[in-house]
Amino acid sequence: MVLPADLRTAEAEALAALQQALSAEPSGRWSVELRFEGLKIQPLAQRLLASLGENGDPRLLFADAGATALAKRDRPELALRQASLGDQKRLQQSQADSTTGLIILVAPAQADYGQVEAICSAHGGPIVLLNSSLEEAAIGIGAVARERRKGFLFNWQSAYALIPLDGGALKRAFPAPWALYRRDVDGHRFVAEFETRPDSEQQAEALADGAAPGVGRSLQAMDRFLEGLRS
Repeated sequence: MVLPADLRTAEAEALAALQQALSAEPSGRWSVELRFEGLKIQPLAQRLLASLGENGDPRLLFADAGATALAKRDRPELALRQASLGDQKRLQQSQADSTTGLIILVAPAQADYGQVEAICSAHGGPIVLLNSSLEEAAIGIGAVARERRKGFLFNWQSAYALIPLDGGALKRAFPAPWALYRRDVDGHRFVAEFETRPDSEQQAEALADGAAPGVGRSLQAMDRFLEGLRS
């Protein structure tokens, strides 16, 4: 178990993991996370869309009309497969959308929760949350709404995740377990694996306890990896 050396390697891993996830559960609700500061999410989403091809009629949904227009300008050959959350919701409300193809929601934020929930409820096919921050929407709202949102988000499974931590990194590539890595002087080393996503307490405990078997495997330093992600 190793960390990818650069962004393109991570993208290839994410694509392979997502394809396996969709094969295992064709109408599932999946998430893909690459949580790096400065990461340009639009071109990453478009490369993912292009790699998926037209099989299954995948579409990207951006938060608003401005982001959608920019995406169409940058990749006009993908224009018909890119839309806004509002476009999708209006299409569903008009009953003109009878497709069950894959839709990828690109970086939906707290303010998008209502539209995202409505779109997901009306869509019978698979859905992917790409770098979502919807989970933060449960903060500062009423108890009933908070529980409703927690219930909605509980149904999502992780297809791929690559997350830098303070002192390490967390990775998941379906169908493999979650893997935790500790940052050492000479790079990152595998520490432990988990069947479900470890919380902060589990992460801290595993990192403090030392490395699990396989610790001798030296990995490329995260600094170089982050630099590759931002390029």
